[in-house]
Amino acid sequence: MPDDPKMGNAHRHERYDRLIAAARELKSTRTAIVHPCNEVSLESAIEAQRLGLIEPILVGPEARIREEAARAGLDLGALPIIDTAHSHESAAKAVEQVRLGNAEALMKGSLHTDELMGAVVAREGGIRTARRISHCFVMAVPGHADPLIITDAAVNIAPTFTEKVDIVQNAIDLAHALRFPEVRVAILSAMETINPKVPSTLEAAGLCKMADRGQITGALLDGPLALDNAINPEAAAIKGIVSPVAGRANVLVAPDLEAGNMLVKSLTFLAGADGGGIVLGARVPIILTSRADSLLVRLASCAVASLVAEARRAATASSIA
Repeated sequence: MPDDPKMGNAHRHERYDRLIAAARELKSTRTAIVHPCNEVSLESAIEAQRLGLIEPILVGPEARIREEAARAGLDLGALPIIDTAHSHESAAKAVEQVRLGNAEALMKGSLHTDELMGAVVAREGGIRTARRISHCFVMAVPGHADPLIITDAAVNIAPTFTEKVDIVQNAIDLAHALRFPEVRVAILSAMETINPKVPSTLEAAGLCKMADRGQITGALLDGPLALDNAINPEAAAIKGIVSPVAGRANVLVAPDLEAGNMLVKSLTFLAGADGGGIVLGARVPIILTSRADSLLVRLASCAVASLVAEARRAATASSIA
């Protein structure tokens, strides 16, 4: 992919380039773009379509969408538009497209996340599953060889132990969809020892025992681990922690939203990292992006959703066979 000032330095984000390249080999994912009434969301949809990542269905006020596209000099071509009166109706109709089997993913446009997620989790007409809904960032961190999945930094504020089981499994499933050769999950806390006064250390121990007994599957788990000995081999060695995860984790599970959010923003603003976001646990992957994200990050988020959608298609085909 050539350098583009809107995308940042393509060489620096080679991992995202590889992710996009992998998704381009797949069938385009039919994606409902929810209330795309600004330049950022329209540009993302059009460029993702051009690369073959998604097949956009624009869901929002048609006149406003066309006006914004004309103002930004964007060509909508023959993109289908489902006309709505306002953002709440956009969210409801986009979710309806999923229920009708017309969309395999959702992508947030210029509406509040709460509006979109409210339609997703609605008791009547929503697209929840038995799995807890959670959010994952896929981070490209300068100087770090592998991408990092960080969860949950955006949806679950203070998850219970039971909810963390689903949060962990969602992240593991995402790592497999992204074709991680080995999934190594660190359950983070402020320390690497179990301390009854620190609840997150007890929960980490419980999650690891569940993995030992096959109640969480598809990954190696270790915890509690502090951040340094989760991702830095030297720190793990100094503490005498011997495990296949310590110092080599590629999935980081935060104890709560505050810790996860601060971790992601620290990496973003202090280390120059980028992170595409996706919501899992619903019937389809949900792409959450920010206006501050570079075009490369937004495309990487579309690529993540495409890979998740492909993994679900493969799982469905396997279950039928």
